[in-house]
Amino acid sequence: MRLGLIGYGNIAGTLLRLIAETPEIRLEALTVLGLPGKTDELGKDLEASHGGLGCSFAAVSSAEELLAAKPDFVVECAGHQAVVSHVPTILKAGVDVVLVSIGAFAHRELEAELRAAAEEGGARIVLPAGAVGGIDLLAALRPAGLTSVTYQGCKPPAAWAGTPAETAVDLDGLKEATVFFTGTARDAAAQYPKNANVAATIALAGLGFDDTKVELIADPAASGNTHEFTAVSGVARTSIRIENLPSPGNIKTSVTTVYSVLRELRNRVAPVAI
Repeated sequence: MRLGLIGYGNIAGTLLRLIAETPEIRLEALTVLGLPGKTDELGKDLEASHGGLGCSFAAVSSAEELLAAKPDFVVECAGHQAVVSHVPTILKAGVDVVLVSIGAFAHRELEAELRAAAEEGGARIVLPAGAVGGIDLLAALRPAGLTSVTYQGCKPPAAWAGTPAETAVDLDGLKEATVFFTGTARDAAAQYPKNANVAATIALAGLGFDDTKVELIADPAASGNTHEFTAVSGVARTSIRIENLPSPGNIKTSVTTVYSVLRELRNRVAPVAI
């Protein structure tokens, strides 16, 4: 596989370490799109940290350079602005993209642009389940007539630092679990882009951004990130609760997010996909 990555942060670094431990995934070439002016440093880091992958490495700073490396598949893990700047170009070129920053779909104009770019290039936008489970069942129930979908996301106060939660509650002074946001998945994903990708995933699989109810919670007793949703349809009622450990080096991200992306890569090359 010739793999492209957009971004080289916590998720990308962890993913590459997991790929090295996954015999089914054999990389022929790895191209990473990083920040302008940082490609030399990035290239050296890739060689030093992931030489065990046994593939060629390249660090680039534009979507055009990434496409010149002829990737079979691209994984975006760099945030909403990277989606805006790079993903439409890659999709138009006919290359499938795994979109980790799913909350970007909360912006109507960007969602329309991404869908149009994928259609124009004959490419697919792959949305991994990320930190939550049961997305397959939720999407399957949609044609059966979903009547309600409610999501709760609970993380330690420190995971909400640097977000609007700081003005809603005293994060440092919390003594008990506190709901600081109640609204739609669209508002949650827009206001908390680094924390609420799960809300966006659930919305896209189910009732959409404007009809999915969301509660965000800060809990000083939480040891990790908990995601829970309840969906009601004409044929079934389901409740899913996942308690995740945070990703090493980034308390805002659940480590299962990286394993979710690894699953997409394995299914890309495996004779049996599940």
